[in-house]
Amino acid sequence: MTLVFIRILLRYLAAILVTRGLIAPDLGEMIARDPDVAMALQVAAGALLAAVAEGWYYLAHRCGWAK
Repeated sequence: MTLVFIRILLRYLAAILVTRGLIAPDLGEMIARDPDVAMALQVAAGALLAAVAEGWYYLAHRCGWAK
């Protein structure tokens, strides 16, 4: 289900980039439709969330918030 949301997000992101002229329309179509790009974005989002969680855990222990 998450992959579906990521594909929708990629379509909107590609549309924004194409309308602003930052990327070519063909590249925007490839970004929006390529499942490998969606999978890579999903992995990157998971890694980012894990890093944020670990950073928050470290900060909580350092500041004495965790007991």
